[in-house]
Amino acid sequence: MRNNFTRWCITLTAITFCSIADAHPGHGSGVIAGMAHPLLGPDHLLAMLAVGVWAAQLGGRARWLVPASFVAIMVLAGSIATTGIVLPVVESGIATSVLLLGLLIAFSVTVTPALGAGIVGLFAVFHGYAHGTEMSLYGTPWQYGFGFVVSTAVLHGVGLLLGRSLHQQGLWLRAAGALVAGSGVWMMIAI
Repeated sequence: MRNNFTRWCITLTAITFCSIADAHPGHGSGVIAGMAHPLLGPDHLLAMLAVGVWAAQLGGRARWLVPASFVAIMVLAGSIATTGIVLPVVESGIATSVLLLGLLIAFSVTVTPALGAGIVGLFAVFHGYAHGTEMSLYGTPWQYGFGFVVSTAVLHGVGLLLGRSLHQQGLWLRAAGALVAGSGVWMMIAI
């Protein structure tokens, strides 16, 4: 278990700090672009995984309600972004979401499933809006959106599995949360 966790941390750190992990144009088009986007950007990758990890920490109904809320609100915000409505401080909102998700995990914050869904729903507004504004850059918007939703759901699932496997290793789980929170601080400084 320790060896797998170490590999995961090294991979996560490499993805977070390498220049290729910039979540912007250059991922192809359509469904493939949508699927690649969350995997290649540290802000999206960390947030999606962290939502799953925190949902696993919360347990019970939160394991499905928290990720489902994120995906649903993300889709809604992405749709709103395509209408031209302007949402201020999107990049700051995304960086803040990574920071706060990391802190929620690191401090093992427990809330009701509905409140957890509301918290990640707020974060999803910023992530969804950012991707809604980028949809036209990647070909057919609905194809890009579909790929993005699939990839997001898969990352939430991976986060759930990580959270479940690290649940018995409380210190490692908290350390992973601290790493995510630190990445959020780094992203905020970079804005």
